[in-house]
Amino acid sequence: MKNILNRIYPILKNYPTRLTDNQDIQALLNQLRPMKCDKELIRLGPKGDGGYLIPNDLKDIKACFSPGVDKISDFEWDCANRGMQVFMADYSVEGPAASHKNFHFLKKFLGLIQTENTITLEEWVGSSISDPDAELLLQMDIEGAEYEVLLGISEDLIKRFRIIAIEFHSLKLLWSKPFFSLVSRSFEKLLQTHVCVHNHPNNINPSKKIGRVTLPSVTEMTFLRRDRADQLSPAVIFPHPLDSDNSSKRAQPLPKCWYT
Repeated sequence: MKNILNRIYPILKNYPTRLTDNQDIQALLNQLRPMKCDKELIRLGPKGDGGYLIPNDLKDIKACFSPGVDKISDFEWDCANRGMQVFMADYSVEGPAASHKNFHFLKKFLGLIQTENTITLEEWVGSSISDPDAELLLQMDIEGAEYEVLLGISEDLIKRFRIIAIEFHSLKLLWSKPFFSLVSRSFEKLLQTHVCVHNHPNNINPSKKIGRVTLPSVTEMTFLRRDRADQLSPAVIFPHPLDSDNSSKRAQPLPKCWYT
């Protein structure tokens, strides 16, 4: 899918001197510092790729929306076994890796606009769940399209997602001003309603360091809606005991600049 990241990447490479100041990047990372709350983290899905740590606050969540279907459906399986209806979408595959009575699959990409092969989150949720007050969970791994999707979500819809787990891609491009502008606005919008409660780098690719700032290429972050997050305090243990590396290639804990 030609998401916005695919479209702007060639442009970013042509502007190597338009660098974001490290102070601006650090200010963004400070806002994203993982916080500990009154709800313990649990793992849904397998160790390694396809699993996420989320707060143990799943009671009464009616549905999980999981765009980006790969060869592993264990996270979705765990949600379905807890009674959630699980809605998955991906135009690049014919269906999920497993079958479950609570699975529903749509052969479309998730994006900012409606096309023949793409659906917006607003349209997808609206056509899938009839109850406008149903509590929802969102898990996204859509290879860079997450930024445009976040910017396109209405305030009413984003508040319906009690928990949001997202794999964020191409973070090493934050030193490019155009990309930083896109990403920082996406996070700013998300942080208005949710707080980061977990962050674990995907260590498939190496990090990049400039000065005191170290950025992983990809990281998995979990957010909890602020009205569900009580007794907030900065998390201090990294990695979390339930964290599991995506690859055995290299050790890559969360860099200290993300939490100090």
